Amino acid sequence: MRTITVEEHFITPAFLAGPGKHFMNRFRDSGPAGAVIVDRLTDLGDKRVAEMDAAGIDMQVVSLNAPGVEQAEPDEAVACARDSNDWLAEAIKKHPTRFAGFASLATQAPDKAADELERCVRKLGFKGANINGHTRGRYLDDKFFAPILARAEALDVPIYLHPTAPAKPVLDALYGGFSPAVTAVFSTGAWGWHIETAVHLLRLVLAGVFDRHPKLQICIGHMGEAIPFMLERTNRVLPPQLTKLARPVADYLRQNVHYTFGGFNFTPTFLNLLLEIGVDRIMFSADYPYGSMAEARSFLQHLPVSEADRERIAHGNAERLLRL
Repeated sequence: MRTITVEEHFITPAFLAGPGKHFMNRFRDSGPAGAVIVDRLTDLGDKRVAEMDAAGIDMQVVSLNAPGVEQAEPDEAVACARDSNDWLAEAIKKHPTRFAGFASLATQAPDKAADELERCVRKLGFKGANINGHTRGRYLDDKFFAPILARAEALDVPIYLHPTAPAKPVLDALYGGFSPAVTAVFSTGAWGWHIETAVHLLRLVLAGVFDRHPKLQICIGHMGEAIPFMLERTNRVLPPQLTKLARPVADYLRQNVHYTFGGFNFTPTFLNLLLEIGVDRIMFSADYPYGSMAEARSFLQHLPVSEADRERIAHGNAERLLRL
C-alpha cells in the first residue's frame, strides 16, 4: 500500500537565522530531544529518506516549519519565503518520487504572495501553499488577503492552514496565569494551536470566503482541530437565515475542507472525523519530526475501516487533491 503524508516539516538556514530563530532556539535549549528535532528538520535528503523507508512512508508533502514567515516584517518575509521555496525545490529535484512541496508565502504582502504561489506551482511543481495561522492578528477572511485566496482557487491548489500560537492579547487573556511552562504548552500543542485554527477556519466560512471562492480548498490537520466534535452544534445554531450564507455551515466544512491526522493517533477521535466528514476527505499524516512516522504508519494500518477506505486515506485522497 502506497503511503503519502501531507503535514511534514523542514527548516532552512535563512529561516533559522531569521523568522524561526526564537522558536527553534527553544528546541535547541530543551535538551537532547529538542536538538534531534532541529537536526531532523534541517535534513531533507538521504537521512530522511532512510527514516521514511524504515517506517514504510513512500512520500512526504513538506512545508516550512511554524511559525513560518507570517509574523515577520514584510521584506524579510518575502525574502525568506522565496529562499525557503527555492531550497525545497532543490531537495525535491534530488528525490522527486519521495518529496513534494507546499509553498511558503509572505502573507503580509498579498499580491507578492499570490505571485510567489503561482511561481511555485507553475515553475517549481509545488502542490499548494502552507499558511501558518494569523498574520500578526489578521485572519485570512480579511479581504486584505483576497489575492492569495483568489490565486489558489485559480490555480486549483489547496491551502494548508497550519496552527500558530494565538496573538499575544488572546494568549495572555486565555492562557496566562500559570507557570511559563504550562502556559507555553496550554496555548499551543495542548489546546491553543488547535482552537485557534478551528476559529480561523470558521471565520473563513462565516465571512463568505467560500461563497466568493467556491472552488477554494483548505486543509487542516490534527483530526480537524476539534471541528468535527462541534460540527453539528455549530451547524444548528448558525443556520443560513442567520449567517446569510448560500449554504449551511456544515456544507462548507464537508465540501471545501480536507482533514489530516498527524500526531493524533487516537481511534475515537478518528471515528468522530470519519462519521462527520466521510472517508474521501481524510488524508494520512505523521507531523514529522514531531510525530513518529512508525507510530503513524501503525495507526493507519490498524484503523477500523475497509481496505479500500484505508487506501483512500493512505494515498488516494492526497493523489486526487494534489495531483500526485
